[in-house]
Amino acid sequence: MSNAATAITGGPSYRKPPSNQIFGAVVLIGVPIMLFCLCLGAKFGLVTIPSGPRAILLFTLLVSLMLTGMPISISLGLTVLTFFFTMTAEDPQVVALKLFTGIEKWEIMAIPFFILAGNFLTHGGVARLMIDFAASMVGHLTGGLALAGIVACAMFALVCGSSVATVVAIGGVILPEMVRRGYPMHFGAGIITVAGSLGILMLPSIPKVIYAISTNTSIGALFVAGLLPGILLSAMLCGVTWYLAKKRGYPSMPRATWVERWVAFRKSFWGLMLVVIIVGGIYSGLFTATEAAAVSAVYAGFVSLFVYKALKFKDVPRVLLASANMSAMLLYIITNAVVFSFILANENIPHAIADWIMDMNLGWIGFLFVVNILLLLAGNFMEPSSIILIMAPILFPASQRLNIDPVHFGIMIDANMEVGLCHPPVGLNLYVAAGIARMGITDLTKAVMPWLITLLIFLVIITYVPEITLWLPRKLGMLYGG
Repeated sequence: MSNAATAITGGPSYRKPPSNQIFGAVVLIGVPIMLFCLCLGAKFGLVTIPSGPRAILLFTLLVSLMLTGMPISISLGLTVLTFFFTMTAEDPQVVALKLFTGIEKWEIMAIPFFILAGNFLTHGGVARLMIDFAASMVGHLTGGLALAGIVACAMFALVCGSSVATVVAIGGVILPEMVRRGYPMHFGAGIITVAGSLGILMLPSIPKVIYAISTNTSIGALFVAGLLPGILLSAMLCGVTWYLAKKRGYPSMPRATWVERWVAFRKSFWGLMLVVIIVGGIYSGLFTATEAAAVSAVYAGFVSLFVYKALKFKDVPRVLLASANMSAMLLYIITNAVVFSFILANENIPHAIADWIMDMNLGWIGFLFVVNILLLLAGNFMEPSSIILIMAPILFPASQRLNIDPVHFGIMIDANMEVGLCHPPVGLNLYVAAGIARMGITDLTKAVMPWLITLLIFLVIITYVPEITLWLPRKLGMLYGG
């Protein structure tokens, strides 16, 4: 009888949640419901909401839905539908039309192709060969294997376009080797977490494509513009790593001969050729940036299957499926973001914000400072693609009025996204590296601090020295006045 009673009442293991947790849950669920009721009240004429508060209501509803843990894409969709059907007089068919026309842009095709190319390279053995080549070049320095990890991340970023893929590919190979050679795991994991963020800064990058689509900026110019900033960040990360390694007495590797370096380069040559194909093809006019993405996917698949032979034919369906899943997720976010941008334009929000910023007389220096703060805050609860899709259409008009170059603005946004990838609560690089290193998030967060601070210093430099970003695309004739 007592067992039956225990089963019915929940037993001694049942614990009532703390009252503060219950209150928090009620608030998280109650706020979106209250905002929805407010929209319905406006629909039926019970309340009148002026244009300014309407804009605040739009963003508050979006943020409140995201805080419930709802995916970004669903939050965007529900916000758009709620606002559209209760606060505007537009024809409902516009929503369906925008959902389809939003992904009709030719440039969007670059996203699934770059994702596929990155997955082929991740599974194709390219990372290990790049690590070997990097180690042959810098391994003899103090902390040589750690430095090789940064250089390998930079090289893989040149051909991949994904930070998470860079962390997985390089970290999965180099972290066990670093521990075997006497490096603490937290040291190696901290390096790879931040160095992996080069994946969205150097050459091809999905966030760059999304920014280009949102602002009608040249994708080719954005790709090339990330090269010098990427080299600068790599050098800064190497400098911090060398200093810490020397201070803590970490080992170096035997100096490789030039013959060994040549052999290592020759083995990694086919992977590095992808850089030449992308830059050379776009610069020569042989193909557009979107076509470069398709060529990259085909080339990466060919190299992985027939040259390095690390990827087997039986693994191809799994790679294709993973790429399709990631592409579908991003494209669904983009379609909802396109309709969200239509709502913003319909409410004249971007231009109203631009007018407000101009009235504040911040100047371009103050404006970029405010933008950096906003993006760093957004990085605490959104991933890069969502931030760009939501924030770029709002901030871009103001940047144009202040004569900030669209390419420079895009690279600055990219650098902000790098920071968000490396700290909790939603830093994807952090979680992936923690999984590889089998470390707790708190421990890894402490471990990344020296390189995260370096990344913030880099952000300031890129923000206020635009020539670092613009020099190369200008020399290649990709910018006006080139």
